[in-house]
Amino acid sequence: MENIYKHIAEQMSSMSKSNLKIAKYILENPNTVPFLTADKLAKMTGVSHATVVRFATFLGCTGYPELQQHMQNSAQQQLTTTERLKISKEVYDDQDQGVYDIFLDDIANIKSTLERLDMQAFRRAVQSLLQAKKVYVVANRSATALGVFLQYYLQFLLEKVELIHSIETVSERLYNMNEDDVVIGISFARYTKSTIQVFSYAKERNATTIAITDNLLSPLIPYADIPLTASSQMPTFIDSFVAPLSLINALIISVGKEKEETFQDKLESLEEVWRKFDIFY
Repeated sequence: MENIYKHIAEQMSSMSKSNLKIAKYILENPNTVPFLTADKLAKMTGVSHATVVRFATFLGCTGYPELQQHMQNSAQQQLTTTERLKISKEVYDDQDQGVYDIFLDDIANIKSTLERLDMQAFRRAVQSLLQAKKVYVVANRSATALGVFLQYYLQFLLEKVELIHSIETVSERLYNMNEDDVVIGISFARYTKSTIQVFSYAKERNATTIAITDNLLSPLIPYADIPLTASSQMPTFIDSFVAPLSLINALIISVGKEKEETFQDKLESLEEVWRKFDIFY
């Protein structure tokens, strides 16, 4: 749907009373609703969770996550950090309940990610990493935190893992990228141009590309051999990386299980080095 809000407006004449309540709220709050979970939208509009899901299917979506993707595509990418901060003040008040709601929204993000997890794609990602000659992790700005975590643990399991977060400093090292390599691109709205540029270059070089992003409308998806999505929406000035980190945890642990025998020997050697240099308190 090119314009979800226009589509909603056009369907209002044939909506039930409950659907009309949801439609009016969405059209009156186009910058806030894309960040709301189905439960939160139900609470805001005074309807049930099931009614919100039926509203999404009434519009021709497979469910609320798809409707949310369409709304985010037209709103989230355009919102500045300042605008998102204003939204957070509207959704999370200053009372204790506002704090609880932040935790509940993160729980909802993990639940949504689990429900939408493409297990076949996930297994392909694990096998690709196990077979890779070299792995590049591409992440910039706030997503750098996810990239650092992923690269830190993968380097214990695999031979060569490199983090790329500044194209200016590593561009000379990308020229020999080839079909034996795997490139993991991590980016969430608002998407970073340099991540997309490196990811598309990896596709040109026939490397296997794995995207870790928020939805299938992400600009990383056209260049991804293996798309993995994790819900990151939260009505505030930061992205919620709780669910993406859970996805990355699952990826690392799954690779570790496959490398258990060789990893055990490596880990014992590392423990000896750590003791020698008195690393841990």
